Amino acid sequence: MSTTTNPTTTTASSILAQYGPRTTSSSSATAGAVEDMQNRFLTLLTTQLKNQDPLNPMDNAEVTSQLAQMSTVQGIEKLNQLVSELAGTAQMTDMASLVGRGVLVAGNQITLTNSGGIGGVDLPAAASEVKVTITDQSGVLVRTLDLGALDAGSHNFVWDGKADDGQTAQPGIYKMKIEAKDGSEPVTATALQLGQVTGIVKGPKSTDLQVGDLGIFTLDEVKQIM
Repeated sequence: MSTTTNPTTTTASSILAQYGPRTTSSSSATAGAVEDMQNRFLTLLTTQLKNQDPLNPMDNAEVTSQLAQMSTVQGIEKLNQLVSELAGTAQMTDMASLVGRGVLVAGNQITLTNSGGIGGVDLPAAASEVKVTITDQSGVLVRTLDLGALDAGSHNFVWDGKADDGQTAQPGIYKMKIEAKDGSEPVTATALQLGQVTGIVKGPKSTDLQVGDLGIFTLDEVKQIM
């Protein structure tokens, strides 16, 4: 069993550089609520005019009043939509700085590059002993890492690519399992895997991160930014 240390900025950058080029992508969901409201109003007004009592037709003042109401509501809706779009744009601008950065999210895989591999662990409580078991895709043990005692929270570690027998493992994707305990009591631990942010995705309710082929994650699901 061997020990490991947290990655330096240089190490993290070297590993991320082998994840591929930085790309950006975004998608948005927009609604035609204002246009729909306007169409419904005009349809209702037209129907009302067609079916009015010819002996008691609507006067010009009433028609003008209804059109003015529509214009006012439409203006408010457009203002609300503009404010919402501006807020979303500002958030996307802030999050755009994360494109190309590495993040740790929940997952049980660790990618070994020529510069090593980075993984992580999230602990709900302090643990006196934390161990990482790394296996190949067939389940064969490759490396065991002893992270020692860790406080509650998210932590990262570097695998130098060496196997337990001292040989250098082949670059690729490996599986990892985290075991943690505080004294004799087990501590629930969540394995974290490294991914590279490749784009910002704007949905109807939030702006999220596209983390390579790992999928889309909210900011709350990101445990660390490298």
